[in-house]
Amino acid sequence: MAELTSVERVLRVLRNEEPDRIPHFEWIIDHRVREAIIPGCSMEEFTVRMGLDAILTGPDFRKQQIDDQRYRNEWGVVSQYTAEEHSVPVEAPIQSQEDLAHYTPPDPHAPGRYASLERLVKKYKGKLAIGVHLNDVFSIPRYLIGYEGVLMALAADKELVRKLVAMSVEVNIEMAHEVARRGADFVFTGDDYASTTGPLMSPATFRELFAGPLKQVVTEFKQQGLPVIKHTDGNIMALLDMILDSGIDCLDPIDPVAGMDIGLLKRDYGHRVALKGNVDCAHTLTFGNEQDTVRETKEVIRKAAGGGGLILSSSNSIHSAVKPGNYLAMWNAIRMYGKYPISLDTWGGDTGNTFA
Repeated sequence: MAELTSVERVLRVLRNEEPDRIPHFEWIIDHRVREAIIPGCSMEEFTVRMGLDAILTGPDFRKQQIDDQRYRNEWGVVSQYTAEEHSVPVEAPIQSQEDLAHYTPPDPHAPGRYASLERLVKKYKGKLAIGVHLNDVFSIPRYLIGYEGVLMALAADKELVRKLVAMSVEVNIEMAHEVARRGADFVFTGDDYASTTGPLMSPATFRELFAGPLKQVVTEFKQQGLPVIKHTDGNIMALLDMILDSGIDCLDPIDPVAGMDIGLLKRDYGHRVALKGNVDCAHTLTFGNEQDTVRETKEVIRKAAGGGGLILSSSNSIHSAVKPGNYLAMWNAIRMYGKYPISLDTWGGDTGNTFA
């Protein structure tokens, strides 16, 4: 097969087809890992120089600084900076249906809302796959009433949850229209539904409150020409059929810490959905060595690369505790072993010496 561009490669996988080689990109690569590999580079420069297959962005929301550690964004959520790439929400703007009645979400059509996307499209359209982070049905409710608040409301105030889910669907559909018009290639959503032991709500509650709206928002995304990569950590097996029935194109990250097996999902569901994942970033990439990393990367290829439909990445992100050498070992193994037709015997063993 002739060599594809990165965008052709990613979109072929999102159609559950076989590309020229397995694509690779990560939702997050911590600045300390990047600095160890290419000192002084931004995430954008790292993406380009490392030859990653997708470049990622999201809508631009204004921040109001409260103090050195905290800020309030346009959603009204107060977050606190941490040493990690992501801040942590510490105050939620909604506590009741009365609060919601007086709440106005950010305007999806506000001037400047998609400036970051517009800049990336101008530079990389047709070269890299351009992905935009939107939400589906759980993160916005959790964000607006807090983690404890949303879990309590699932039992005590389902009507509040329904209204918050409807708001999330409405706002994100409007944003999808905007990002599609501006040239985005795909959407990824990051609404986690589960912990390592199982879903955060019963399957019956998920079906009652979330499954229909999830299908609505995914359908609208796809009607705008935007394939959808759905991210959720945890053991989602009890919800999996409902998630797949929404029409997502790709499921991420097939969480190994939660007992999710990418080989079983490929065998049983690979005809329905592409997969993204799942080299273990909690253990192998953090505490293992380069040989361990190469071995596990090859195992993911063995289990899930057949016939295409695989984006190979970590099992969540390249966080600050990931060893830079292990990330490079995974990166290189993908390129060495991930060419179609797949052959795992084209490189001289799992010594890891290539990455020393």
